[in-house]
Amino acid sequence: MPETPLLQLERIRKSFGAVRALRGVSFELRAGEVHALLGENGAGKTTLIKVITGAHPPDDGAMYVHGKTVHALRPADAHALGIAAIYQQPALFPDLTVAENIALALEPLNPFRRVCWKTRRKRAQELLARVGAEFSEETEVRALSMPEQQLVEIAKALGSGARILIMDEPTASLTQKEVRLLLGVVRKLRIEGVGIIYISHRLEEIFEVADRVTVLRDGESLGTRALSDVNSAQLIRLMVGRDVEAIYPPAGYEPGVTMLEVERLDAPKAGVHEVSFSVRAGEILGFAGLVGAGRTELARVLFGIEPPAAGVIRLRGRPIVVRNPRDAVAHGIAYVPEDRRRHGVILEMPVAANATMAIHRRLFPRGWLRRVKEEALARDFVRELGIKTASVDSPAGTLSGGNQQKVALARWLATNPKVLILDEPTQGVDIGAKAEIHRILRTLAAEGMAIILISSDLPEVLGMSDRIAVMRGGRIVATLNGASADADAVMTAALGTTGEAAA
Repeated sequence: MPETPLLQLERIRKSFGAVRALRGVSFELRAGEVHALLGENGAGKTTLIKVITGAHPPDDGAMYVHGKTVHALRPADAHALGIAAIYQQPALFPDLTVAENIALALEPLNPFRRVCWKTRRKRAQELLARVGAEFSEETEVRALSMPEQQLVEIAKALGSGARILIMDEPTASLTQKEVRLLLGVVRKLRIEGVGIIYISHRLEEIFEVADRVTVLRDGESLGTRALSDVNSAQLIRLMVGRDVEAIYPPAGYEPGVTMLEVERLDAPKAGVHEVSFSVRAGEILGFAGLVGAGRTELARVLFGIEPPAAGVIRLRGRPIVVRNPRDAVAHGIAYVPEDRRRHGVILEMPVAANATMAIHRRLFPRGWLRRVKEEALARDFVRELGIKTASVDSPAGTLSGGNQQKVALARWLATNPKVLILDEPTQGVDIGAKAEIHRILRTLAAEGMAIILISSDLPEVLGMSDRIAVMRGGRIVATLNGASADADAVMTAALGTTGEAAA
């Protein structure tokens, strides 16, 4: 007799006004299973998770937890049934200790209850040991790294008795090393019989850790398959409804003259030490390395956010001085930062305002806002970059992650840069949006732009880079030929284990 699933959904439907978010989704999660849930942004994953956690009541369909029908599920009910969700950004109080954060989730809310600190600390220690954490329960959360904060979230979930754990893009902000640590915890929980719904755009992780996969497209489930029965190409085809021939399109052209040359650039306060490299017109120079290697810090120095103490920056052979971002933009250097929600786009502002923000002085020289001109330019970018939005007047926050990233890219393309620096340009976007962004980068390079690509996604660095600069400790320790480099060579240089290759 087959074991009763932990969670079973049958023909779940959900609409918001005229928008049908879920059109009849069926899904099943077994004990001791990692079940991957895949789909492009807008496919219905978020809505389905909110139905499971009680945030949205379904319009139709049936839901069973531990074999029993559940009706009118609320978040408190889901919590009582052992359902917990862990999101990309942990919801913790940074000024409280780990033990205090765990206690807030597990202890009853009673202002007159006396706190037993010894019991609180002991329970936190036990939960941290269960997830393999190596930090103290007395540590303030603000001192923890992102993967360590995620371990606290998992400990909270397990402490509440969760048997159904939803992990939504848990590795989007992590390095390869941190990803391996987190996946190790996932495997441990699977052995303990926890059922895990695992959502990720990184297919290599899915094949490494998941047992089965369900793909959503346009609010419908396209069936469930064992991971051993499918490959990456088949999953991509299911997600996007078409063949994606090249997630990493080839260059097909030769780079031109040296556009940017950096010689012994030194910024000790930023953690950048005597960095030298060059990038040619039409070339994509990838930067790889672990967190703390100095890649983002180098980008900030090149863009004038952090001042260099020494070194020379040349643009087309002529030395330039970059004291601030305004100088960088004036010289033709643009920078799309890693955190698009904090520095890339202003979510409350319209797409048009976001896309033209970097050129307001040029667009409105006398300070008079000319909306017609602003909107016309924004519409051009919407068309050229394939930005999916109802209108250029729509707030940027209503767009998907991939389309927000394109708006951030549009802002800096409006400055007509010669050198474009991109930090984690496809972090947290779906496979279709990733392919579109890669196509845009190849097009820009073919038009003669020099591109610096910083990414923790190793397949992206390998697939998109003409050359790869590997950083460690604020220095470039190896430069590899993109056509012949492989993951082992990049990681060997990044970790500093054995001989560092150069090309």
